[in-house]
Amino acid sequence: MQDTKGFYSIIDYTVDGAQTQRELIDAFAGLQEKWVRFYPGYKSAHLFASTDGTRVYNIIHWESETAHREFERVSDNAARIAAIQGVIDGLKGKAEPRMSGPPRYNLVREVVPGPRPIDA
Repeated sequence: MQDTKGFYSIIDYTVDGAQTQRELIDAFAGLQEKWVRFYPGYKSAHLFASTDGTRVYNIIHWESETAHREFERVSDNAARIAAIQGVIDGLKGKAEPRMSGPPRYNLVREVVPGPRPIDA
């Protein structure tokens, strides 16, 4: 079994098309570079665009929930949140968050490539 340690913040937006997807992904990447990637415990951000042009996922991987919570404790949350809102307000199209609560997740299980099981 693979190492399943890690903590994720999964940010989910609906958008009104492929152009807005590209704008939002570029903006989220810029926000990661400016506000997040240099904090201890940050591992990566993966930005996904749905093939139908309607969704964007930003999956941020942290070493642990503790590292993420420390980031939230010491970072300039108000300015970072304002920067996110500024990105949303500045889009040519429309983007709306789909999270109903804090987007925090622990990785519980991962299935990785391996040999085909032999039927018993």
